[in-house]
Amino acid sequence: METIATKNAPAAIGPYSQGKVTGGFVFTSGQIPIDPATGDIVGSDIAAQAEQSCKNVGEILKAAGSSFDKVVKTTCFLADMNDFPAFNAVYEKFFTSLPARSCVAVKTLPKNVLCEVEAIAEK
Repeated sequence: METIATKNAPAAIGPYSQGKVTGGFVFTSGQIPIDPATGDIVGSDIAAQAEQSCKNVGEILKAAGSSFDKVVKTTCFLADMNDFPAFNAVYEKFFTSLPARSCVAVKTLPKNVLCEVEAIAEK
C-alpha cells in the first residue's frame, strides 16, 4: 500500500492521508475547496467551491499516477441539495468519463464549506 502526499493539494487536517494506492486503485480522501498554497477556503458560492474541490482531487490523482479519465466512482457531499444543479455544472467539466457516483446532502462539512468530493480511480 502506498500513501499519497502532494503539496499541490491541501494537507490533511486530521489523522488521515490525502490518498492511498492499493490493488491497482487510487482512493482519495474527501477534498474540500481549500487552496493548497494558502490554506484558505476558495470562493463563497457552490461553483467556485466545487471547482477547487475537483482541482484538489485531480492533483491527488496526478500524484498517484492516475487521472480524471480513470475515475470509476465518486462520492460527493453537499451542504445544500439546492446546489445540486450548479455543482453538476462544474463536476461534469472534470469527470468527463461519467464515473459511478453518489451525491448526498449532509448537515455540516469541515470548515463549513459547501461541498466535498472523493474519488476511486484506476492507477
